[in-house]
Amino acid sequence: MNRNRNNASAQSHRTKLPPSSKIRRSSESMVFDDGTTTYFWRAHTVSVLVIGIISLVYVVFIEEQRDDWEYNTKRGIIAAICVFLAFGITQAKDGPFIRPHPAFWRLVLCISVVYELGLVVLLLQTVSDARFMLKYIDPTLNVQLDFKAYGGECTIWDPNHPKGALHNIADKMDIFVFGHFFGWFFKALILRDFWLTTLLSFAFELLEYTFEHQLPNFSECWWDHWVLDFLLCNGLGVFLGLKYVRYLSIKEYKWHGLWNIPSYKGKMRRVVNQFSPYSWVQFKWRPTENLFRWIFVSLVAFMFLLAELNTFYLKFVLWVPPDNPMVTFRLILYLFWGAVAIRESYDYAGGVAKKFGQQAWIISAIVITEFMIVVKFGSDVLSIPFPSYIKWFWISVFIIYIGFSVWKFQMKFPRIKLWSKTVLNNINQNGNGVYLDSQSDYSESEGNASSATSLYEADNEPLTRRRLHK
Repeated sequence: MNRNRNNASAQSHRTKLPPSSKIRRSSESMVFDDGTTTYFWRAHTVSVLVIGIISLVYVVFIEEQRDDWEYNTKRGIIAAICVFLAFGITQAKDGPFIRPHPAFWRLVLCISVVYELGLVVLLLQTVSDARFMLKYIDPTLNVQLDFKAYGGECTIWDPNHPKGALHNIADKMDIFVFGHFFGWFFKALILRDFWLTTLLSFAFELLEYTFEHQLPNFSECWWDHWVLDFLLCNGLGVFLGLKYVRYLSIKEYKWHGLWNIPSYKGKMRRVVNQFSPYSWVQFKWRPTENLFRWIFVSLVAFMFLLAELNTFYLKFVLWVPPDNPMVTFRLILYLFWGAVAIRESYDYAGGVAKKFGQQAWIISAIVITEFMIVVKFGSDVLSIPFPSYIKWFWISVFIIYIGFSVWKFQMKFPRIKLWSKTVLNNINQNGNGVYLDSQSDYSESEGNASSATSLYEADNEPLTRRRLHK
């Protein structure tokens, strides 16, 4: 009997859930962890504080000083950022991810805060000052650019051209082809849903059509939009990304301490696996399950597409070349930020998290701040009128979206219906020479509206209460 109890206790010790969730969801993979903790997993708050102070003492009192205000200003800003990052790595809250180490994701969060603060500083400048300030990061900037348009010549087969019959296709095959592929591969890992990822890919191609009259590099041939981008680059990236998602969802997650593994080959495999997920949660967005999820997933898609547009408009208004390392670095950071933010948003929509996640909060602020910078500095570009067919297309899309929402979720709007009925009755009675006593009739109408609303909320309680009460 005691032996069975000991085995059960050992088994419960070996099965350890991720720190980010106390209760394992049905969509989450099983995790077996022997519970081993090493020196690198312990808190090192005092050690980081001591190292930081020693570094400051060295820079201030030992390093040679320079009488150069520009150099000292740069050094002071960098030092202040480093102090903030050191504080965040040791003191910020952990997010949903713990591999390769929780401190790495705390660093990612703090970098996003620093980036948002920098955006706010740029937002409060004039456009010329903002472009000049970027020269402190890259001295080659603040030069007006001529962005490449891809839609000038759309002939697929041209046998008389000196560069070859397929010169147009060859001209479109640049480094951004790989950017499309890898970008949508990682977006598939982040969203973990075929329909949502494909819909976003399709929608962005429509947005390129929409804004090609404002941004030259959105001007592409039809086959560049739908064959090279949507089907080949984006489609192949989404397909392989979802294949990897499927592999991660069926993978066994068994974790053992490095010193508990006898072979050197096993130790090396364990080191490599440290950079893989601790566990995996399958996403089931179910946007049409209720009204809240429909609106929430729509907002996630909207913010996703707005972040994509910001990438191109920021380059245009701030005069940053597409191949500048700053652009690549920002996109890499967005992948890390987006991975955490989407997971936090998914947990919030499903009722697993009681409040909006910290990374989701800050990336929402980043996307909105970037959009404000685009509006402020690119007003001359955004004011270029849209073609009439673009306007009517998006008006039609909006009407279809609203109509589907009303039909799908049976929005009854009892107050609006009661108000309109009361107004019509007043008009009819006033036309017949009958005038209502405003105070008494208004009170009676309010009482009827309250009772109608109560009945509506009682009938539709699952649609209005999204949280899972455990």
